[in-house]
Amino acid sequence: MKIALIAHDRKKDDLVQFAVAYSDILAQHDLYATGTTGARIQEATGLAIKCFRSGPLGGDQQIGAMIANNDMDMVFFFRDPLTAQPHEPDVTALVRLCDVYHIPLATNMGTAEILLKGLQEGLVDWRLIAERRQ
Repeated sequence: MKIALIAHDRKKDDLVQFAVAYSDILAQHDLYATGTTGARIQEATGLAIKCFRSGPLGGDQQIGAMIANNDMDMVFFFRDPLTAQPHEPDVTALVRLCDVYHIPLATNMGTAEILLKGLQEGLVDWRLIAERRQ
């Protein structure tokens, strides 16, 4: 699976801790991240991550393009709900794309753990479920 890892500045430490704790599961997948977040996770875990630009410089949009092209399977976006973001339109667009294309999106540690554990157990196969509905 292709998994995107994104975090606002005040949530980067949380996402790094999450990646360290679940590095064995994440290592089994293709990982993508926005610039600074990806570099910090790589440094802490040694995981192979394709890094895009930082979020405010277009990284959110690069990941959004992958979603729109049916080339991303899951997104972990640890957002800071208490701080205004200068690139909020990009953030909103990314979240909207996840909704439009039925991409599982975790915006906090609790949801991220549930999604990753479901993925590990083989319980997260939403693409097959969506195909059956059509």
